[in-house]
Amino acid sequence: MFLTKYLQEVVRETKQVTWPTRQQTIDKTMLVIAVSVIVSLYLGLLDTLLQRFITWFL
Repeated sequence: MFLTKYLQEVVRETKQVTWPTRQQTIDKTMLVIAVSVIVSLYLGLLDTLLQRFITWFL
């Protein structure tokens, strides 16, 4: 009994959700990919510079 009531409530709540459009999903996905690439390039550059500095210093 509990499981069927729970599943009915899940279905009812899911129908009330405002789902993003396809274009919104694509836009946000591209934003996440772009930010990930920028951060990875920044961290890679920082790592290389610190490695060279430490090698030069020691």
